[in-house]
Amino acid sequence: MNIKLRLTILSFFQFYVWGAWLITIATYFFSNNMGTGVQFGAIFSTLAISSLIMPALTGIIADKWVNAERLYGILHILYGAALFYLPQVHDADTMYWVILAAMLCYMPTISLSNSISYSILKRNDYDVVKVFPPIRVWGTIGFIAAMWTTNLSGSKANSNQFLIGAVAAIALGIYSFTLPKCPPAKSISKDASVAEQLGLNAFKLFSKYKMALFFIFSMFLGAALQLTNMYGDVFLSDFGKVNEYKDSFVIEYSTIIMSISQISETVFILTIPFFLKRFGIKKVMLFSMIAWVLRFGLFSFGNPADGLWMIILSCIVYGMAFDFFNISGSLFVETTTDSKIRSSAQGLFMMMTNGVGAFLGSKISGFIIDKYFTVNGGDKDWHNIWLTFSIYAAVIAVLFAIMFRHKHNPNEISEIKH
Repeated sequence: MNIKLRLTILSFFQFYVWGAWLITIATYFFSNNMGTGVQFGAIFSTLAISSLIMPALTGIIADKWVNAERLYGILHILYGAALFYLPQVHDADTMYWVILAAMLCYMPTISLSNSISYSILKRNDYDVVKVFPPIRVWGTIGFIAAMWTTNLSGSKANSNQFLIGAVAAIALGIYSFTLPKCPPAKSISKDASVAEQLGLNAFKLFSKYKMALFFIFSMFLGAALQLTNMYGDVFLSDFGKVNEYKDSFVIEYSTIIMSISQISETVFILTIPFFLKRFGIKKVMLFSMIAWVLRFGLFSFGNPADGLWMIILSCIVYGMAFDFFNISGSLFVETTTDSKIRSSAQGLFMMMTNGVGAFLGSKISGFIIDKYFTVNGGDKDWHNIWLTFSIYAAVIAVLFAIMFRHKHNPNEISEIKH
C-alpha cells in the first residue's frame, strides 16, 4: 500500500477516535445531570493534565528506547479500553478518573502521530511541508466523520459516543503495528549527562529568547483552544430554552453545525505551506490569534435566527484559528530543533499548548462562568462569556505582535524536508 495512503488512514482515525465524544461530552454530562460547571471544568482539564505530563515523556521514550509506532499502538489500545468502561460511570467524580486515564493514553499520541509521519515521509524522501498538510487534513475529516456519526446515531446525549470511539481506537492501535518501523535515534553516547539520557535537553530551548516566547505564547493561546470544544455544543443546545429558537435545525443538529469548524480546517490546512512561505511564522501565528478574536466575538452576538450567519462564520473562522496555530507551530518546532530531540520538542510544544495552557483555560473558565456568568439557577450568559474570551484573545494578539521578534526568511521553512 502507498505510504502516503497508510499515513492518511493513520491521520483519519487519530482524530476520529477523539471526535466521537469530545464535542458532545458536555451535552452528555449536563443532560444527565452528572454535576456542576466546575466539576465539568475539572473533567475537561484532564486533557490538559495529560498533555502536561505525557507528550514530553512519551517523546523522550520514542527518542531513546521504544519504536514510536509500537508505543503509539499500545497507547491507543489502552485508550480504547478506558472508553469502553465509561458507560458504566454515572457520577462526576468517577468520570474524572476514567477520563483522566483515557487522556493519559490519548494525548501523547497526537504528537507521536506527527513524529511518526515526519519520520516515515523523510525516510522516503518526501518534502514534509508540502506532503504532510494534505495527509493531516484527513485527521480533520476523521474528526468530522466521528461528530456526524455521534449526532446522526442519536448518541450526543448518551454513552454510545464513547463506544464509537473505543472500537475505532483499538482498531487503530492494532493497525499501527503494521506501519514502517520508527526506531529510536539511539545517538546518545555513554558519556552523556543525565539530562541527555532522559531527553530533557528539549527544555534548553527555553534559554533561547525566540523559542521561549514562542512556547509562552503557545501556552496563552492554548488556554483558548479547548473553550469551544468544551462549551460550543452546549451553547447551541441552550438556545432550545428560548421559545423562539426551540424548534430550530441548529438545536437538533448542533453537533453537525459545530462540525463546520472542522470542515473549515480541511480548507485552511491546505493553505499553510503558502502562508508560511509568503508571510512567515510570526504573521501566521498572529493571523491565528486574530481569528480567535473573531471566533469568540461572532459566537457572542450570534443566534439560530437572524444571527445564524455569525455562528456559521465563527465556525469558518475556526479553521484558520486552529490550523494556523497548531500545524504551523508543529512545523516551526520541526525546523528549529535538532533531530536528536525533535520528538521531545514536539512533546514540549504539546505540553505548553494542550497541557499548561489548556489546564489553566479549563479550570479558570469553569470558575469564571460559574461565578460571574451563571444566572437563573444554572442558565449561562453566553453573550458575555464569549465576549470575555474574545477580549482575552485580542490582548494576547497585541502582546505577541509587539514582543515576538522574527525576521521572515522565505526559504527557511523549506529546510524541514532535509
